[in-house]
Amino acid sequence: MKSNTHSNRITIASLLIALGIIYGDIGTSPLYVLKAIVGDRVIDETLVLGGVSCIFWTLVFQTTIKYIILTLMADNQGEGGVFSLYALVRRYGKGLVIPTILGATTLLADGIITPPISVASAVEGLEMIIPDLPTVPIVVVILSLLFFFQRFGTQRVGSFFGPVMVVWFSMLFVVGLSQILHFPDVFKALNPAYAYRLLVLYPHGFWLLGAVFLATTGAEALYSDLGHCGKKNIRITWAFVKVCLMINYLGQAAWLLHQDSPLLAGRNPFFEMMPSWFLLPGILIATAATIIASQALISGSYTLISEAMSLNFWPRVAVRQPTELKGQIYIPSVNTILWMGCVMMILYFQSSTHMEAAYGFSITVAMMMTTILLTYFLIYKLKWNIVLVIAIMLLFGTIELSFFITNVAKIKERWMFLFFELFIFMVMYVWYYARKINNRFVKFTELGKYTGLIKELSQDDSIPKFATHLIYLTKANHREQVEEKIIKSIFSKKPKRADVYWFLHIHRTDEPYTLKYDVAELVDDKIIKVTIHVGFRIQPRSELFFKRIVQELVANKELNLHIRPDGSTKYNTEPDFKFVVIEKFLSVENEFTLKEGVLLNSYFFLKHLGQSDEKAFGLDKSDVIIEQVPLVYHQVQHVELSRNSR
Repeated sequence: MKSNTHSNRITIASLLIALGIIYGDIGTSPLYVLKAIVGDRVIDETLVLGGVSCIFWTLVFQTTIKYIILTLMADNQGEGGVFSLYALVRRYGKGLVIPTILGATTLLADGIITPPISVASAVEGLEMIIPDLPTVPIVVVILSLLFFFQRFGTQRVGSFFGPVMVVWFSMLFVVGLSQILHFPDVFKALNPAYAYRLLVLYPHGFWLLGAVFLATTGAEALYSDLGHCGKKNIRITWAFVKVCLMINYLGQAAWLLHQDSPLLAGRNPFFEMMPSWFLLPGILIATAATIIASQALISGSYTLISEAMSLNFWPRVAVRQPTELKGQIYIPSVNTILWMGCVMMILYFQSSTHMEAAYGFSITVAMMMTTILLTYFLIYKLKWNIVLVIAIMLLFGTIELSFFITNVAKIKERWMFLFFELFIFMVMYVWYYARKINNRFVKFTELGKYTGLIKELSQDDSIPKFATHLIYLTKANHREQVEEKIIKSIFSKKPKRADVYWFLHIHRTDEPYTLKYDVAELVDDKIIKVTIHVGFRIQPRSELFFKRIVQELVANKELNLHIRPDGSTKYNTEPDFKFVVIEKFLSVENEFTLKEGVLLNSYFFLKHLGQSDEKAFGLDKSDVIIEQVPLVYHQVQHVELSRNSR
């Protein structure tokens, strides 16, 4: 199991890592939040101070209380995120699957909107230096390069993330403070009365919450990246980050309140309040920060899909480990989907201002789903008083529902975005529920009923030897059981004679980094069951694990394997291992209802597009035999077949 001691230590290095990894999204929000609130409206005290007041109290309730204090309690062996939370509470409610799928879907959707809006917001600052500069091609090039370099890993540039983000947050603080020193009365915006005036008294003020919400969109990432940094480092660095963010928002408000006219189209108070001599360095620092924010979301998307595969929410796809850094993975198919999505977003919306309308909806849904799962965690795992938990969650539910309503109002500007979310949701829904149907037709049998026949087959020299060591992958959790289809595979048609029959079960645990195994000898040196317990964040390399286990058994002189032939010869020193993988296909004998047909046909279509079982389980093709068996779900009952009369 992975040690999380590094995450729990508080050092300068660990604090820098936290700043570099988890605050990119929420840390770059000053680039566009206040600009989105003000828009082209007439600048007055109610609008500006009310907007900053809403931002402050949103950060207090949503980010600080809900995520920093409460949600970080829900760590699964030091790991966080929607799937880690689901793994903790799934036994307490069958209906938690849908909130989990919705939460994961919307988090992935955030991965195609945050990079373009963040990078575009920074690059658009160049228009103040070079008017009418075409920024869209620049954004497309930056994003394309970012996705291209994912395949090489990010450990080298990752060491710069922390220091760059320190520079970024320091810049936010200094630039904001320079305006506050001239107009210190802006601090009165922290009074919640100004938020009330904006939402209740200002014309259409309530609908500005959709823009206010952009200030906290990165809060979900704080929890998702818990395993990289540890809750103590996150909580300490958040104090620094929140101060820098609020000083910058207050500085923007101070600058806005002392303008003589509304913001012209394309003007951004974030860049406008900078001294002219610092504008270009400020834009470069902002661009670097947005690239880091994008990298964090991309890496988070890889981790999310990896966990989804382990928990049977996503088809098996190829996963690479580009570096020796533990936990760093690269998923080519996800990288391509995200790159295409990001490029389409910037080409469709053209500017960060237009993307603001599409932003926020996904993370609002993700936060609502986290609230549902967190409720179960506080009640069933921490044993909190149910009345207290419901009262707390009603508070967050009311806030998030308000944000959701204001974001839904912008649905007409987000139609393309919803197609992406629908695609992700349907893939997860189909894969999860079709696998449950598939698993219902897995029949287990007691292995003990066949041990005599297996021993007899193993010693029958009239049957050609199939392999010295024959290994079947089995789903059976109990040591004495295997699937009926495995027994049929051994005895049907051409029986498979072997010296040793192994039954290998990969058990996915609710913990992230478990890697242990059990060995049960059912018949001396003849029938052996091996169970490998693998955490949901570890890639299963079944053949590597199995061979390592056999080596340990031989080295420890267990099971007498060390004194018997292993299939190697003077011509070949490699042991003779043969793995058998039994795959199902949809039989033509089925007759489906519409829902069943769509679900199962979609499942097998996705299975065909995804990674093969031997690759998914980490088996070498040279050592694997694939057997196909039909899945008969609903057999055709009425067949009107008559014989021609002679």
